[in-house]
Amino acid sequence: MEKRVQRVFDLQLKLDLVRKIEQGKLTVAEISRIYGMSKVTVYKWLYKYSQLYKKQTRVIVESKSISKKNQEMAARIKDLERALGQRQMRVDYLEKLLEVASDRLGEDIEKKTKRLL
Repeated sequence: MEKRVQRVFDLQLKLDLVRKIEQGKLTVAEISRIYGMSKVTVYKWLYKYSQLYKKQTRVIVESKSISKKNQEMAARIKDLERALGQRQMRVDYLEKLLEVASDRLGEDIEKKTKRLL
């Protein structure tokens, strides 16, 4: 059976690693893997030295506020409606063009085209 060696980590190293977790540069799992320690140990450091990660404290992380997201979605809808309107105008124009050409030629161009396809 292999004898376990107790390791002692410097306070400055602990504080540095906690700061990196707070800044999002490293995760608990990454530190655990790099330094060969349990995740429980890293979480103990977080609870002891971090201002963000205290027991019984919830940290809510939002990438964007809801109102900002709603504004972006409203702008996106407006852009899509404008694009759809432009496409519809083009379709209407082409249908009218097809109708005028059929009248001038005296043939139903749309039916002829469908037979060819």
